[in-house]
Amino acid sequence: MRSEKSAESHVVCLVDDDPLVLNSLGNLLASDGIAARCFNKAETFLAHIQVHRVELVVLDIRMVGMTGLEVQAHLSSICCQTRVIIITGSERPDDERNAMQAGAIAFFTKPFDDEQFLAAVHGALAQAKASQELPPEAIVGRL
Repeated sequence: MRSEKSAESHVVCLVDDDPLVLNSLGNLLASDGIAARCFNKAETFLAHIQVHRVELVVLDIRMVGMTGLEVQAHLSSICCQTRVIIITGSERPDDERNAMQAGAIAFFTKPFDDEQFLAAVHGALAQAKASQELPPEAIVGRL
């Protein structure tokens, strides 16, 4: 049951099979006071989310094994409230459209502007905090 999962307040999960990208994004978030948990395989992240509630995940689209879009679809299928930011090193026209239609809150093509990325992260964390503060009757009314 979701309520039994432990919360990781303001821990952003990063999922990318490139260790340099994980290190760079982890350092960027840390420089802004945000903790990051890094995963080099989508499957490892999916095992993690079975135990921990995650407010925000940053997913690379092109990874060995599952793609970022497949992970995003899995999150949606389990009614997960995790917000998703997609990053990619390739410019395929359908990727951004597919990611945004599936509920991603932001899409960035590498290399991207650090400030814009951090603004998207802060916006997602603010959304997560606001949704946690909703009274139960506000949630019931949305169902």
